Amino acid sequence: MPDTAFAGLELLETATLAVCRDGGIRYVNPACENLLALSQKELLRHTLSSLFVDSRALVAGLRAAVAHDVSFTEHDLSLNTINQISLQVICTLTPINVAGCAALIELRPIEQQLKIANEERLLIQQAANRELIRNLAHEIKNPLGGIRGAAQLLAHELADRPDLKEYLDVITHEAVRLQQLLDRLLAPNRKHILGEVNIHEVLERVRSVALAEYPQGIAIRRDYDTSLPALTADKEQLIQVVLNIVRNAIQAMHGRGQIVLRTRVARQVTLARKRYQLAMLLQIIDNGPGIPAELKDHIFYPLVTGRAEGTGLGLTIAQTYVHQHGGTVEFDSRPGHTCFTVLLPFGDKKA
Repeated sequence: MPDTAFAGLELLETATLAVCRDGGIRYVNPACENLLALSQKELLRHTLSSLFVDSRALVAGLRAAVAHDVSFTEHDLSLNTINQISLQVICTLTPINVAGCAALIELRPIEQQLKIANEERLLIQQAANRELIRNLAHEIKNPLGGIRGAAQLLAHELADRPDLKEYLDVITHEAVRLQQLLDRLLAPNRKHILGEVNIHEVLERVRSVALAEYPQGIAIRRDYDTSLPALTADKEQLIQVVLNIVRNAIQAMHGRGQIVLRTRVARQVTLARKRYQLAMLLQIIDNGPGIPAELKDHIFYPLVTGRAEGTGLGLTIAQTYVHQHGGTVEFDSRPGHTCFTVLLPFGDKKA
């Protein structure tokens, strides 16, 4: 097996096979083993014809690529393996002349491409939404200051009219509430204060705050990988990210249930179009009722909330802070299980 000839392919996330002119498989990388659910030893026993139930399109593509010495790509190829794995992939065949191999085959599941495209679309849309909200907030702040000032002046002028004090109190209270809402909308725009951050210190801080706010009915379990290296991040922003997600979970469970805080290392990940050898994987899992289906597509949008008393800003701010750190935040939710997954790079970017 030509290990050294293809050593550089070992770290790729894309499933890659090196094949001979007759379709015999000479090399597969670990990503290919994962995709096809077969070991390298087993895969090297096969040809393309014996590995895939209907390999006519793949074999024809291999012949065309080798005969014309040109790369060939099939954008929607259906493959079924002998172990009953069904795949819908983008398949690229590239002619090579290395270690007796005639072509390199790359298999990329279409779902992965759709996920990347969807993430990019959401990032652009959310950036536009945040900019709109910030501009709107700035426009509202000026007249709001005038309303609060006028209410204070009226309070002095009408000191001898206690029957009107109730109305002034309403104006003042609502103006203060609106000011606080605007401050939260504008908060994600502040600069980072970067430093070395131990994610478990962040999680312990959030855990203490949450248990102090909800001393009865909530259990917060730790599942930490204590070998994780430090992040270069804004500690206060990370605390806010985790706290917002945890509070949302507690409120969704009406203060009764279990939350799990889990940390792991993720290897060879792509975040915001950049490749990283290592990233931190943080999962916040609760056993609450789950996110309503009608909110799932908009849960990170500003002012979207399932609670009458909610502002709909907690997850928006959390997502903004995560993106500012070059990471991603996603969720998977069904009744009885909701998991928010945050990925943050450790900073060892690889092109």
